[in-house]
This record gives sequence, C-alpha cells and structure tokens, in this order.
Amino acid sequence: MTMTIDQDKPSIMQTNSGPTVKPCTLVIFGGSGDLTRRKLLPAIYNLVLDGLLPPNYAVVGIGRKTWSDDEFRTVAREGIEKFSRQSIQEDKWEEFARRLRYFSGAIDDPNMYHGLRSQIEEVETQFDLPGHRIFYLAIPPTSFAPSCLGLQQAGLIYPPELPDRISRVIVEKPIGHDLESARAINVTIGEVFDESQIYRIDHYLGKETVQNIMVLRFANSIFEPIWNAKYIDHIQITVSEAEGLGTRASYYEEAGALRDMVQNHILQLLCLIAMEPPYSLDPDVIRNARMEVLRCLHPIRGKDVEQFTVRAQYSHGTANDQEVPGYRREEGVKADSTTETFVALKLFIENWRWSGVPFYLRTGKAMPARASEIAVQFKDIPEILFNTMPEARQAPNVLTLRIQPHEGMSLRIMSKIPGNRARSHPVEMNFNYGDAFSEPSPEAYERLLLDVMAGDASLFMRRDAVEASWAWITDILEGWKAHGGRWLPEYPAGTRGPVEADRLIESDNRKWRLV
Repeated sequence: MTMTIDQDKPSIMQTNSGPTVKPCTLVIFGGSGDLTRRKLLPAIYNLVLDGLLPPNYAVVGIGRKTWSDDEFRTVAREGIEKFSRQSIQEDKWEEFARRLRYFSGAIDDPNMYHGLRSQIEEVETQFDLPGHRIFYLAIPPTSFAPSCLGLQQAGLIYPPELPDRISRVIVEKPIGHDLESARAINVTIGEVFDESQIYRIDHYLGKETVQNIMVLRFANSIFEPIWNAKYIDHIQITVSEAEGLGTRASYYEEAGALRDMVQNHILQLLCLIAMEPPYSLDPDVIRNARMEVLRCLHPIRGKDVEQFTVRAQYSHGTANDQEVPGYRREEGVKADSTTETFVALKLFIENWRWSGVPFYLRTGKAMPARASEIAVQFKDIPEILFNTMPEARQAPNVLTLRIQPHEGMSLRIMSKIPGNRARSHPVEMNFNYGDAFSEPSPEAYERLLLDVMAGDASLFMRRDAVEASWAWITDILEGWKAHGGRWLPEYPAGTRGPVEADRLIESDNRKWRLV
C-alpha cells in the first residue's frame, strides 16, 4: 500500500518563496579537506543550479596545501562530478569556477590572516560583494581558537548589531569530547562571535525526513492527540552504519559511538520527536522546545549504567561485503582499547507527556546495513475482538520515519484478510520522497548552508543545548569509567549487535526492530 500526493491542493511549501539570501563570501577553513570536496562544494554548486543563491557570491577555501586557484577548481570539479546530486552543466560550472578562490596558509600563523583579509577584500571588490562574510570551520576543534582569534585580530569580523555587514561562523562537530571541553570551545568562540552569529552544524538536522518531523506532528491533526504516554508504548531510534572503522582510528579511539553519534545526531532526533509544540516557527522558539527535552532527560549515573546502557566492540566478520578485522586489530587502535563501536541506551523523559514511556537508542559500526530510522510503536489494543489469543498477539501499530538511505515513512496498520473469516493481517502504508515528488531531495548540507546564509538558526544547536547534551552524556562516560569492565562485549562484524543489547530491551518484553 502506498501513499499518493494530492498535487492539486496548495501547500505552504508550494507557495513559500524560500529564505532570502543576501550576497556573501563563504570562507571555508579546511578548504583542501575531504568534507569540503565531498559535501560543501557540491552543496554550493547545487544551490547555484537550483537558483537559490544570488547572482553575486564567492567561495574562498583556506588550507595548508599550496594550491593555486585553478588546482582548487580542479579538485572542486572532481568532487562535484563524483558526489553532487546534479551533474555538471558547463555554462553554470564556468561561472561557478570563476568565483572559487584558494588561499594557502597555516591556521596557527597569526600573519596569515592579514593576507587572507587582502584576498577576501579583493574578491569582494571583483564581484561587487557588500562585505557579508560566513566562515565555515571545517577543521579540528583544537584549531577553533586560533582561527577565531586570527579573524578577529585581522578585522574580518563585524559586530552583530551592524546592519549593513554580516559576520557568521559555522562550527563543525565534534564540539568537545565532554562537558568541560565543550564549555571551553563555546567560551573561545563566544569571545569573538556573538551567540546569534554562531551556527553549530549537525547535518542530520538537514535531512528531509528529519525536517518533516515537525510537519508530521503539528500539521496533521491525527497524530498530535495521540503523541503521548497514553497511546505510545515506546520509541526506538536506530542509526546503523555498515562500514567499520576505516581510516578514522585517530579520531574514533578518542570518541567512540556514544560521543560520535548519540551526543549530537541521536539526541537531536530525540528532541524533535519528543518536544512540545512550539508556539511559532521562530528559530529560538523551536530551539527552546528542543532544549526542554534535554532538561527533562532522566540522568544515567554511577551504577545505573549497568541497567540502562550497553556498549560493545565489533569482532572479526564480514560487513558491507568486506572482511573486517576485530576493532582492536584495526590499524591505529590500541590492543587493550575499551572504545565502544556499539552503544544501546534505555532512557526516560521526565515530563507529563512522556512519563513512563521508554526510549531505546542504538547505534553501531560494522552492522548489516546502513540505515537510520525512528520507530514509534503504539500501545496494544484491548484483548477483545481481534486481540484475544495470547499465543498469537496482534502486531502493534508502528509509525516509522526512515532517515536514510531511502527517506520516507511508513505506518503499519491491521487489515482484514479477504475471505469469509474475520482474520486480520498487518499491512504497510508507505510514503517515499523519491516516488512522491518529481524533484530529488536536496542534500542536508544544501539546506543548512542556505539557512546560514539566510540567518535561520532553527536547525542549529544553541550553546545551552550543546552543554546540556554533554552534561547528560558525561554522566554516562563517568559511570562507564567507574563501573565498566576491562573488556567489552563483542559482536561479529555484519551482525546487529551484542546479545546484551537484546537483553536490554527484551527484559521489558519488547524487541528491536529489524532495519
């Protein structure tokens, strides 16, 4: 069963002209890096093709590699050809390439920033740009401080109250590795930029299905009345990665699954699915509603980690059609490492709406498939009429939001099997973005970059939310440190996680969904 779109009915999305973007210069620290090549430059190019950028703009990449402008353009074209959702159009590409510049320099060299200022001012003069500047810090957190201070000392940043000049900064994760380090980063950036100028980016919040959560909940009268503890049995959030460690040993050994995925991506999904209805679409109103969820998270401290958390490492196996060594045998990983590649959590939100409803979160590497979803399971119907046989319980209703790889949603309902007997069977009502709409969904970075240029902070984390999420995560980290064993449970690469994770949910007479 599929859902169709009524193309004749007008909607906000069809009539909204979209965000207003002013001409600006986008300055990318880490311009020679992988994120810029794979995500940022293809995103900007797609915005150009879609006609969402003003005619005059410029992109300046900064990196240690001693590239010329033309070498930067060559790398940009290769990245766009390989990773862009739209193919190269030669006339558009030539104009796009003309607006790409590259500046070589070391971030920790204070003298570099005066040369960068000259380059930016030259570009702004050439393309008649008004001096609106967006700085993207696609660099390690240890480089945030010198880059921000260098920009300030070179006079490249304008105060927020200046009406005819815009200065904004985009901060890539990770923002710290615990509460103390996150606060230190926030203090450092906050000494240079006002909070209204800071955009902490989480690409998960730019995905189409994630953006659709608010529309699903608050634009459909059938869902919000039952979006509470009276009707919902539990909610599962799963982020499954098919790849193993790859080349990320130096980062991952210091991070692990809890820091890497739960602290930012999964907790943000939790906030969207659990927040109270905001009274407007103002960015801070929405962010306030998400923040209230973080404030209501029941803490998991001390020995509670043994009851409410599971962590594990993958062992030798086959994942993503490739043989994968055990995590502790990966290159760059310590032989006695206790860094988790899988984590499962059971948590509660202590407010009126969600009292007593468990939320089960899990994420892992070297899993059977790449998939991310939120599954809302509703409570069983009474044991009357169609649910009277304990040995053959009727399947519950489940609303599933698929975030990747195939964005969409499905609703499982019960239907009568054709025939003379009153027999029921579960069926799925499916909605897929790719099938329902003729236009391909924009990539997450496209939407997020456009929002920064328009000054819309709705999908970005505020300082208090970053620190609240780290405070909750740090309690778990300290609990593991005090009560964790020397060796973690293991699960073969290519499987769905350790048996301990199954026990976590099955002790409540529930089961993990197959994704």
